[in-house]
Amino acid sequence: MSMEERFVSPSQQQEDMDYSLRPQSLGQYIGQQKIKENLKIFIEAAKGRGEALDHVLLSGPPGLGKTTLANIIANEMGVDIKTTSGPAIEKPGDLAAILTKLKPNDVLFVDEIHRLNRVIEETMYPAMEDFALDIVIGNGPNARSVRLDLPEFTLIGATTKAGNLTSPLRDRFGVISRLQFYTNDELAKIVKRAAKVLEVGIQETGAYEIARRSRGTPRVANRFLKRVRDFAQVKGEGIITEEIAKKSLAKLEVDELGLDRIDRKILETIVENYDGGPVGLSTIAAAVNEEEDTISDVYEPYLLQIGYLDRTPRGRRVTKLAYQHLGIEVPEE
Repeated sequence: MSMEERFVSPSQQQEDMDYSLRPQSLGQYIGQQKIKENLKIFIEAAKGRGEALDHVLLSGPPGLGKTTLANIIANEMGVDIKTTSGPAIEKPGDLAAILTKLKPNDVLFVDEIHRLNRVIEETMYPAMEDFALDIVIGNGPNARSVRLDLPEFTLIGATTKAGNLTSPLRDRFGVISRLQFYTNDELAKIVKRAAKVLEVGIQETGAYEIARRSRGTPRVANRFLKRVRDFAQVKGEGIITEEIAKKSLAKLEVDELGLDRIDRKILETIVENYDGGPVGLSTIAAAVNEEEDTISDVYEPYLLQIGYLDRTPRGRRVTKLAYQHLGIEVPEE
């Protein structure tokens, strides 16, 4: 099962492109309370002055709502939003084409901004600071620099790897917010809201059962909801109950903590082949037939978050909690 095929993967998949489930205002957005409160003040202040909102950097694991929040900021500001991604901007001309089409106070949203190449990043500096773009036309002795004046705009950058951003780029953002994983109660509210949009009946206990297996991630919760809805329609009476949710997710090999077959395979491999660790990342990747980056970026964060895996200078170790979850006797120290 590749990363793209994982049902619990926080990475966006085709079935996640249901924009009706996304909130359109800060009032509808559930969770991230401190970030919302601050953004509300910054937006009201900018609107009151008739200025563009300061540049915003949103960081955090995938699936927590960075893209949704960017669209909400544009909605709250009453301006248009242009969306692109770091890898999509290949040369300065691409950036110039995007920026010159913006209207005053518009929002430019750049997903995966940490993947901007260095030339584009340096071209972005005067655009962010002075709202001007320096473009070199021609080659060799005939080359000349042309400065294009830009309307004031807001750059919203989203990244899952804030540490990969260079300091000069990071320092040019006036608002820096890191999104956190959601609580089960917050996810249950998100599930109930999504069920209402999808016009499917759901009980409180059914919503909570989906929430507590969703790995703290709204994208995963909404994906679970759609699949459990199918089971409720075919195997039940169209209402998502706790029992239907449990049976549905068990069929999808998702256990009560949201671990899937790959998560359990990683833990079991460390326990059975390497006595619980410590063991190096490259060794784990070879044993479970996955890339090292996939292990460290996709699987490990949640296992670390719930305390089932430890990172040590000598490698990864499985904790007592993981032994208990797998039903394996904890070895003596």
